[in-house]
Formats: sequence, C-alpha cells, structure tokens
Amino acid sequence: MAAHDHHSDGLATVLDLDAEVLRPFHADLAERIAELAGTPPQRALDLGSGTGAGTFALLEHFPGLAVTALDSSADMLAHLRGKAAERGLAGRVETARADLDEPLPELGGVDLAWASASLHHLADPDRALREIARALRPGGLLVAVEMDAFPRFLPHDAEIGRPGLEDRVHAIVDERRGEHLPHFGAAWGERIAAAGFAVELERIVPVELTSPLPAAAVQYAEVALRHLRESCRDRLDEDDRAALDELVDGDSPAAVRRRADLTVRTSRQVTIARRR
Repeated sequence: MAAHDHHSDGLATVLDLDAEVLRPFHADLAERIAELAGTPPQRALDLGSGTGAGTFALLEHFPGLAVTALDSSADMLAHLRGKAAERGLAGRVETARADLDEPLPELGGVDLAWASASLHHLADPDRALREIARALRPGGLLVAVEMDAFPRFLPHDAEIGRPGLEDRVHAIVDERRGEHLPHFGAAWGERIAAAGFAVELERIVPVELTSPLPAAAVQYAEVALRHLRESCRDRLDEDDRAALDELVDGDSPAAVRRRADLTVRTSRQVTIARRR
C-alpha cells in the first residue's frame, strides 16, 4: 500500500469517530478485563488495530501496560503512532505490519490479546485463533469484540417521509456482507473454545446514545450514512437515493447534522477467554 491514500484517510476518520462514540463501552470493558485478569497485564497485542481504539483504551486503564499493535495497513499504523506521540504514549506502543491470515511474528509471552472487529475479516479465523493462543502465556486473556450489525441512527417512522429507509439499506448491506464476509456473526465463543481457550464471558452489549448527541456522534452518523449511500446506491430506488442524499447534504433542512431525533444504536458481541 502507498504511504498515503485517500481511502485510508476516510477509513481512519470512521475508526477514530467509532472509538470516540464507543469510549464508555471500551472503558467498561477494560474494567471487566481488570477483574478477570487479576494481576494487571504488562504486555498486550492489538490484533487488527486500525487507528488504535483498543490500544488507547487499554493504555488508559493499565498504566504499566505496553501494547504491540498489528495491522496490515502501513497507513493505519502510522496514524496510530501519530496519535500515540500526541498523547505522550509513544514509549508504550510498538507497531508491526502483519497479515493476521499469516503466522504471527515471534512476540514472546503476551498477557492480553485484543481483537476488535478483526476476526470476521479473516479467511481462516480458526487458524488465527490458534496462533493467538500460542502467542499468549498460559492463563493470558483473549478479548474478542465483534459487530452484530451496522449502527442505526434514524427513527423508523420519521426518515424524511421514507419510513423504513434504514431497514432497506441494512438489508442490502447484510446481503452483500454474506457474500464477502462469511464469518460475520459467527458463534465466536464456540470457535474460541475450540482453539484452546476457556471462555469466561460471552455476551451481547447494547450501545445506545440518545439526542442531543455530542458533535463526534453526529459526525459519525453523517460519515456512516454517506458510506451506506455509496455502497448501496446501485440497489436503491430513486426515492431512497434522494432521501440519503438529503441526509448527508449539510445544506438540506433534513440533514443529519440538523436533526433533533438522531440516535446511535448498535451492539457488540464480547467474548473474553483464558488460554488453557
């Protein structure tokens, strides 16, 4: 990948906004990790780190922790290093470019592995889970966080005179996801257990922000809906395309940034397991 490209810039923006919106969720999850770990972890892996939502949530909660962030994108890792430097955390962060569908680099004993929204992208997640188990010391924890669905932002009955707009868009997304991401929505607890872990927590965690939303959440909704518009445009009828155009047009009276009924509704599938 080139050292800089606009596609990476756009994805980095989405990931940074996602991290900001999910900050309370990540803080609560770090608390649960601390309870299960007992002794605070000293070394962690962030697998498929993106721009570092997991890395920074863990560093904030565990003052003695050092994190190695692995990602296949050089752009994402550079972005993460820049954020670490800005926050005075560069000395506690290492990065390594790695494809999680390939054997992990030799890292020695690791106390904690964090994999957020990365497992479902893999061609062979079961092989990757066995690799993660080998990287962890006995008793080390794996924290796997997976999406259940794309976030929702609009009330069903007030979508610019187009009730059910998000339902129709999500149906298209789900169909395409099934074609390209066959592991999305997998029974991760079962697969993690089969890879040599004892599952200690498995639950669906709802995340809901209600109006008035903070500015970052409004921007998150606008960026996400713009992405949906582009990815589904060829499958939508003319009225639905026009409705989405209005939502992401900052000058429209119906624009996301002008709506008082905007929410963020999503959930995460959380599995915490201990290496046997």
